[in-house]
Amino acid sequence: MKVIEHLARAKQPLISFEIIPPKRGGDIKSLLQTVDDISKFNPPFIDITSHAAEVIYEETPQGIKRKVKRKRPGTLGICALIQNKYNIDAVPHVLCEGFTREETEDFLIELQYLEIDNILALRGDTSENKKSQRNNRTINRYADDLVAQIDKMNHGVYLEENLLDARPSNFCIGVGAYPEKHFEAPNLEYDIEYLKKKIKAGAEYIVTQMFFDNAVYFKFVEKCREHGITAPIIPGLKIVSSKKQLVSIPKNFHVDIPAELTGEIMESKNEHVLEVGADWTHRQFNELLSAGVPAIHFYILQDSKPINLLMQKARM
Repeated sequence: MKVIEHLARAKQPLISFEIIPPKRGGDIKSLLQTVDDISKFNPPFIDITSHAAEVIYEETPQGIKRKVKRKRPGTLGICALIQNKYNIDAVPHVLCEGFTREETEDFLIELQYLEIDNILALRGDTSENKKSQRNNRTINRYADDLVAQIDKMNHGVYLEENLLDARPSNFCIGVGAYPEKHFEAPNLEYDIEYLKKKIKAGAEYIVTQMFFDNAVYFKFVEKCREHGITAPIIPGLKIVSSKKQLVSIPKNFHVDIPAELTGEIMESKNEHVLEVGADWTHRQFNELLSAGVPAIHFYILQDSKPINLLMQKARM
């Protein structure tokens, strides 16, 4: 089922998650244990990140690290496992950076074969190593270009013309957004106008970058509506679980962590930081639910311990 169909049919706000494939050559068992763990919360869909041959983010004892490596494989296989083993809709991330339009089309066709209906279209991290146009192979420079390519496939238009057996795809396209603005945008108004281009190109729903102050999200939604954006805007949350994340999260994701939360964490012993982070996210969670958000999206990567603690608090 498409994400927008899940949202339309839901009688209460939904909860979804985002996970990351294992390292190159790694064991998928630990990731499947994580999926086993979060599946008990009945997520209608789970996002699976995709990585070109440049930038990945990893949870480490020192915090979330940004590393330059070869492509982390597994997105496609994990999507198939999640849909077929767990009966949960998979939402693969599809990137501009590091992939040609031809490679993107091939990937989309494979998703069609697996009957995967949803995609989150992202530009991805820029890199000096990104592929340039060569040998008539082209790239999508921005996310709205990628959305437009997917939307054309939804209308039966492929890169190779006159394909006699080509059939239209039927992808539900989601895009990312930045309540505190993208770090490359000069201001929030400019960033929202760019988001509007992605919606105009064919995107149907929006998932935000993580934020730690709900007022930022509410203001962002209000401004989006003022700019004529009517698509569902799903808030994204991350539970701070270590003191080192006070540095790694702002550095890697360009978001602010409120002084109150920072102070509570710095005053806590290391073994109590997760409790403090879960309490903070629990307050965010309750306020967002009370405001009637369509869903809440949790960035968990491969660690389900924080979300388990949060859900225990939510049931109290």
